[in-house]
Amino acid sequence: MSVSRQVDASGAARMVDVGDKPDSARWATACARVKMSAKLAARIGEKAMAKGDVLAVARLAGIMAAKRTADLIPLCHPVRLDAVRVDFTLGEGCVDVRARASAHDRTGVEMEALTAACITALTIYDMCKSADRTMVIEYVRLEEKAGGKSGHFRRPAAAGEP
Repeated sequence: MSVSRQVDASGAARMVDVGDKPDSARWATACARVKMSAKLAARIGEKAMAKGDVLAVARLAGIMAAKRTADLIPLCHPVRLDAVRVDFTLGEGCVDVRARASAHDRTGVEMEALTAACITALTIYDMCKSADRTMVIEYVRLEEKAGGKSGHFRRPAAAGEP
């Protein structure tokens, strides 16, 4: 098996060879938060936005984005996804996004989960920008992942983070 580096000896970018790695069950969860006015968060929850059901559209965008991750991130391997799930928690003045991707493959699904969380948050922003131009997307992060040689990872809780 070759060394897992994304640069060759001359410093040129290259795709890591995963051909010798065995398939294994892998999953990852990523999150993002869209901060907004409390009034806007309530309107989203009531499905009262002019563009339609914001969370339904954002969920679909996140799932579609996870499936296209290798097209968006240079050197990212295409992964045979088994499932992608996007869930929401509406707070007072925010929408928290949680995306989970799973696969049986030779490489992890962290980037798929992160891409789903990011595109979901961007879709919420896009659908609501006319109602609140002060929205902020924050706390985009990998929460947890499992599978593969590196095993299980869980982000430690940090003060001030959701």
